[in-house]
Amino acid sequence: MPPDHPTSGASKILILGGTTEARALAERLVAEGHHVITSLAGRTADPAIPPGDIRIGGFGGVDGLVRYLREEKITRVIDATHPFARQVSENTATACAAAGVPLETVDRPQWQPQPGDQWIDVSSLTEAAAALPAGATVFLALGRQYISAFEGRDDCHFVVRMVDRPEHRLPFRSHDLLLGKPSPDAAKEAALFTLYRITHLVARNSGGDAGYGKIAAARALGIPVMMIGR
Repeated sequence: MPPDHPTSGASKILILGGTTEARALAERLVAEGHHVITSLAGRTADPAIPPGDIRIGGFGGVDGLVRYLREEKITRVIDATHPFARQVSENTATACAAAGVPLETVDRPQWQPQPGDQWIDVSSLTEAAAALPAGATVFLALGRQYISAFEGRDDCHFVVRMVDRPEHRLPFRSHDLLLGKPSPDAAKEAALFTLYRITHLVARNSGGDAGYGKIAAARALGIPVMMIGR
């Protein structure tokens, strides 16, 4: 975890982010007087912009990131990416080691099952898709890059929530598309599930408060959750 107290002297810090934790870190470090650059993947059209400088898009793999760290004279890197962004985290660790730049990692705790939860633990998107019963009305709480694993399930109806409208038609025979971000308010998520008669929820165990509303809503309504582990 990043230190709670500022380091002596100003640093030039690269935050790999897009998460709530990354924005909070940027706010704190800019206030402390550091030069902060937050790198965003660019997957959403209108991301929440933290204070400091912003860089959008990939680096071109490990070699590109090593080059960037050296050219920009980065003195610290903080990996505050999504817990499922494994490839990014692996590339960052390799690049920082090669460039000799200290790396700190934000570890967001996983959600833990609570009394009343009906979690079906699965290890992958493919396993989650296979575990759905025929005739289910499924709420997919996933990014657009992760839904292809479910396209063969023509016996289910999918309710898909995305931040941005997709460029192409979704690969489902039967679906509803909702545009928007998850609500931390369990009552709002429960009302949505009730409106669409959701019978199953598919979610990744991302942790954090922002996406927990849907998990609490499923618990309240007795909806089984296909929980994809890290």
